[in-house]
Amino acid sequence: MFDSIGVVGAGQMGHGIAHVSALAGSEVRILDISQDALDQGVVEIENSLQKQVERGTISDTAKDEALKRIETGTDYAIFAECDMVIEAAVENEDVKRAIFKKTIEHLKPEALLSSNTSSISITRLAANTDRPDRFCGCHFMNPVPKMRLVELIRGLATSEQTFDAFTAYAEALGKTVAVSEDFPGFIVNRILLPMVNEAIYTLYEGVGSVTAIDTAMRLGTNHPLGPLQLADFIGLDTCLAILHVLHGDLADSKYRPCPLLVKYVEAGWLGVKTGRGFYDYSADEPRPTR
Repeated sequence: MFDSIGVVGAGQMGHGIAHVSALAGSEVRILDISQDALDQGVVEIENSLQKQVERGTISDTAKDEALKRIETGTDYAIFAECDMVIEAAVENEDVKRAIFKKTIEHLKPEALLSSNTSSISITRLAANTDRPDRFCGCHFMNPVPKMRLVELIRGLATSEQTFDAFTAYAEALGKTVAVSEDFPGFIVNRILLPMVNEAIYTLYEGVGSVTAIDTAMRLGTNHPLGPLQLADFIGLDTCLAILHVLHGDLADSKYRPCPLLVKYVEAGWLGVKTGRGFYDYSADEPRPTR
């Protein structure tokens, strides 16, 4: 387990990673471009920890101690003493490369680097840093405190010592590790996103309504969420970004994003986080938008 962990991004994934890391005993430093985003991230962590207290899975003392381990800032110098920094920004390779370029200017030589990317090449990201041997893909599932899986991905240059350190980290968080080769989408999204995309095509082609498609998949395959509801939860912009990586890197037409997904993203209908996607979340009960 790392004594001190840096997290880039205070959004849904970033604050989730910070939450579980602080609860497991690490000092956590969260960076984002705005203090408002950082403040909101800490509020989300506190609310999530409180729910764990109410469920009886942690104590009030554990919650308070975890919160005390978290610091936030907008300057990359906050990572100076971190043993590991994990990037959890948007699924955009140019953005991630820019983040790592700034991050490595402030890291101690022995510090490890990681990305929570759900689809982008770890080898490629690592090659644009000063420490490709100390870089590993560490893909958490959403929501991080609840989901038990972590995908670990070796880049071509990732050392065995680095990989072992990330394995120990994930296991210390109580997660189960699935090891994936460094192929686009890794394991989970290589399988999941084509299913989500096909559900959107099924809606686009008029085979079924939003309600019919999600009901059919929940009850017909025993999935906890229908694929369109799941897409809204993931974020339609994130779904589209992953499909672009799959389609672009694998050059297979089966990964071509559905035009309806593209249209929703262009409209700013990104799902739960914007209040509207395949469902409208403005009322207590989500309503289909098609």
